[in-house]
Amino acid sequence: MGDFLSSVLPAGLIDVLSALIPPVVVGAVFCTFVIQLLRKEMAPRRMDGSLVSKDDAAEGADDGKSADADGETAAEDGTPIVRDGERAESDGR
Repeated sequence: MGDFLSSVLPAGLIDVLSALIPPVVVGAVFCTFVIQLLRKEMAPRRMDGSLVSKDDAAEGADDGKSADADGETAAEDGTPIVRDGERAESDGR
């Protein structure tokens, strides 16, 4: 195999490629882990901070379940949902 590559590629190019392969592999692995971490951190979350799984999101869209069925209160008249003692986002702005 080495004889085939040396006959096809110039001698200096083989040295350059062999020097560049390890940093490229390390960089690709690093980028893969960073992208996985960013995707996990940007995943949709509920108000309590827990992750919304794909199954929960699909069931909510397909079954047409309301938030009341999950134990959460929904504002049907379009008013913002706030907890006790908290202000709505538009208050005081």
